[in-house]
Amino acid sequence: MELQPAFEKYKCCVIIPTYNNAGTLAAVIEGVKNYTSNILVVNDGATDETSQILATYSDIEVVAYADNQGKGYALRQGFQAALELGYERAITIDSDGQHYPHNFHQFIAFMEEEADALVVGARNMKVENVPNKSNFGNKFSNFWYYVETGDKLSDTQSGYRLYPIKALSKLSFFGNKFEFEVEVLVRANWAGIQVSEVPVEVYYPKQEERISHFRPGPDFFRISVLNTILTTLALLWYRPVKIIQAFSWQKVRDFFRENLLESQESNVRLSAAIGFGLFMGVVPVWGFQMLIALFLAHLGKLNKVLVIAFSNVSVPPMMPLLIFASIQTGSLIVDGKPAALIFSTSLTVESISHLTGVYFFGATVFAALLGISGMVVAMLTLMVFRKKRISIAK
Repeated sequence: MELQPAFEKYKCCVIIPTYNNAGTLAAVIEGVKNYTSNILVVNDGATDETSQILATYSDIEVVAYADNQGKGYALRQGFQAALELGYERAITIDSDGQHYPHNFHQFIAFMEEEADALVVGARNMKVENVPNKSNFGNKFSNFWYYVETGDKLSDTQSGYRLYPIKALSKLSFFGNKFEFEVEVLVRANWAGIQVSEVPVEVYYPKQEERISHFRPGPDFFRISVLNTILTTLALLWYRPVKIIQAFSWQKVRDFFRENLLESQESNVRLSAAIGFGLFMGVVPVWGFQMLIALFLAHLGKLNKVLVIAFSNVSVPPMMPLLIFASIQTGSLIVDGKPAALIFSTSLTVESISHLTGVYFFGATVFAALLGISGMVVAMLTLMVFRKKRISIAK
């Protein structure tokens, strides 16, 4: 038990969730015991010889219940039991024999640098016998983690992890099966908990020897539903809040001072960059706004930083207002009446087509009006504040 002092120091245990892995469970437990005696096994309603195997161990903690509930539920039960035993951190290792206990060293080393991080054991997916579906599922999960958090991980599906269970106890989760392992990463990231990874080894047995409880149909569906919910929350709440937090008042003041007040460019060119940025933020070319804005700013030799900054007027919290204003503008010009009157009619293919046309036309006009207005306001503001700054300097 060479790492026992470190496990005690950081109040850490090893949690082994298991369901019908009687063929490998004992070997996994024995492997873990070479490094620590702080072991907790969660018997997730196994129907094989798991209970009999666990009965032979009097020196480990066991949580057991009759009906299989899923890996997420088993982990959450393990976390709760570990907290009640006084632990604050837990390394989870699967009971199928794919993980190597000697990789505990990597987790302990990371813990010494950042004790309350959630650390994923990133597997080398290029080893022999890795199933194609595992590679695809991992890349799929990694992509959505990036969309939902803005951060990257190379292995979001690894079950070999270090969890700061005391910090996580302040959060609530709704996943009970495999989707929990995705949800906990995203929710921890949103809560400000550091989410990192360390490289670990992995063993994949041959196809005929492999036992997997992942059900491609229902489990993939649950993960897809979870990602839909998390992505929606990320776009409407988390990502905008993160952007706002990144731009503190001091950073905003520094930005305006460096890029406007102290800029060597003329008021006209600075105002043009601001107005063009506002125009590109609203004009309906979704998905290509930044690319087009940068290209045209380069051709027009406009300040690219200002163009991109002000094109972010279309951040998610502002989107409903911008869409509403665009529809109203288009409706007043095309139909000569407010858009609310259109919404009172029944929805047909013709009315939806008409409303779409009204929106695109209105968004273009509204973008132009917003850009011109922004340019005029910027010009007047710069004339006052830059002149004032020059006078103070003299």
